[in-house]
Amino acid sequence: MLTAVLSLAMLGLILGLGLGYAAKVFAVEGNSLVTEVVEMMPGTNCGQCGLAGCTAAAEAVVGGDAPATICPGGGSTLAQAIAAKLGITLSLEGMEDKGPMVAEVAEEICIGCGKCLKHCATDAIMGAAKQIHVVLNEACTGCGGCMDDCPTGAIGLRPLPQTLRDWNWQKPALAA
Repeated sequence: MLTAVLSLAMLGLILGLGLGYAAKVFAVEGNSLVTEVVEMMPGTNCGQCGLAGCTAAAEAVVGGDAPATICPGGGSTLAQAIAAKLGITLSLEGMEDKGPMVAEVAEEICIGCGKCLKHCATDAIMGAAKQIHVVLNEACTGCGGCMDDCPTGAIGLRPLPQTLRDWNWQKPALAA
């Protein structure tokens, strides 16, 4: 019994050291600028930008293939931060920034088909087949993907309600 335990422990130690060595030798270093831009983005991989997630969008922006305004979910605030990080000029023409939005289900119209559940990138919609669905404000990014798939038009976007968690006092005006 003791030999079996010792042999498994030695095998685990040898394989662990081998894997650790291989991870250092074969490590692939990515673009640190892409990593920083990805960390600035919402990280929901909603696909509103037309790309396969936030990493692909960040790679396109850093590579110069996409404008800094690529992320509709981040709005003009994110676009300005990305432009400042990359040192590029930014044109906010045509970019509409409505502030944080969340989806809302109109209960009198919802038929419970479940099509919106399949297309929510953040799993913010809860419900069962043939039951009224509800949106979790904390998880919703306001991408609007669920609106496009709702056959009855029961889902709409509304401004995120202000709560005690996210309410801030206005900065006082400086006396001249």
